[in-house]
Amino acid sequence: MRLQSDSAPVNDTLLRAARGRVVSHTPVWMMRQAGRYLPEYRKLREGTTFFETCRNPDLVAEISIQPLERFPLDAVIVFSDILVVPQAMGMEVLMVKGRGPVFPDPLRTTEDLGRLLAPDVEETLGYVFEGLRRTRTGLNGRVPLIGFAGAPWTLMAYMIEGGGSKSFDKARAWLYAQPAAADRLLAAITEVLVEYLDHQVRAGAQFLQVFDSWAGMLGPRAFERFALPHLRVIASELGRRHPDIPLAVFARGAHHALEGLSKAGYDVISIDWTLDPALARQRVGPDITIQGNLDPAVLYGSPKSIREAVGVMLQGFGGERHIANLGHGMLPDHDPEHAAVFVEAVHELSRQA
Repeated sequence: MRLQSDSAPVNDTLLRAARGRVVSHTPVWMMRQAGRYLPEYRKLREGTTFFETCRNPDLVAEISIQPLERFPLDAVIVFSDILVVPQAMGMEVLMVKGRGPVFPDPLRTTEDLGRLLAPDVEETLGYVFEGLRRTRTGLNGRVPLIGFAGAPWTLMAYMIEGGGSKSFDKARAWLYAQPAAADRLLAAITEVLVEYLDHQVRAGAQFLQVFDSWAGMLGPRAFERFALPHLRVIASELGRRHPDIPLAVFARGAHHALEGLSKAGYDVISIDWTLDPALARQRVGPDITIQGNLDPAVLYGSPKSIREAVGVMLQGFGGERHIANLGHGMLPDHDPEHAAVFVEAVHELSRQA
């Protein structure tokens, strides 16, 4: 079954802002807005592992929509994980409490590339698409549905390192010691990602975001040589297949990459909280929507301080071509009531402006 992803939701503010059209207020959503900081999420997850939850389309739909029942958000992002793609390529990934994702048998040598599969994404990742379909149905046209994937470099980093890392030395070593093998791996991941994101749109996604969570581990030359070309391929292929679907990219920590990303074919560039919005605007130009970038730690403050920080953020972006978000994801011990203050302040203050 294919949903018509070009049917506009009742609240299409996010899609309009992504395309640079006039909006009545700055749209807002939060990375990791469905997750551990919500008590209803924790209750629903009782008795199931993280990846079991990801593979249950009914749970995915309910979890994805939970934040919309609490907050007047302008979008819902499907509940999933970027590491379902390495799983589809034949790698085992575990979510270990206190450690995060763990690959018991990571890629260590170039010969290990022979272990990777070229998956049929409809077969191996069909549960993601079914989760999207059920989420889209449950939304009933209220707000747009966001699909997402990890970027090739970020997935490569996990697949070689075997989990999170402060430096990703093993993965970065491949770029310099065996660049041809790194190219092969990145190209293989990119090929899967193009099909994966294409199928997400066919299942109902109306906006796509590519998360390059470990882009900041690369210097300017390495990013331009290894990461950026594959991000361009993703944008080019998805833009050709689905020109009506806005594309966003979040290269966390890679401030040096803004100019390159602005020419890579994405409609939206998300920035973290360590970059000044006015400087980001200057560097990407007037034709790209910028997304972000409130420091997630602001949500630990008082409601008054949250509102003040939102006002400063909105002023920094200047009110045009902006999608409000955090500079990274919601944290497990965030107070949902403070998230509500953030969302409501964005709407109220942007309407006043």
